[in-house]
Amino acid sequence: MNIMKNMEAVFVVAMALAVPASYLVDGVPQAQARSYSADAAQVASGDKMAVVKVSAKRLGAEEKADGSRG
Repeated sequence: MNIMKNMEAVFVVAMALAVPASYLVDGVPQAQARSYSADAAQVASGDKMAVVKVSAKRLGAEEKADGSRG
């Protein structure tokens, strides 16, 4: 079976499977998220807050004018 000669048939079969499947999937009820009370470990406090420090070389006036870095 040469698949290039039968591409239209492959497409029709794929659509024949996809359309009913979309209706079946649409009938499935959506999942409900459970609500839990937040534990103390899950809540960020001031002493445990993540801090990111970025250090980099600043460009001089000549480097900014040239558009080149470093």
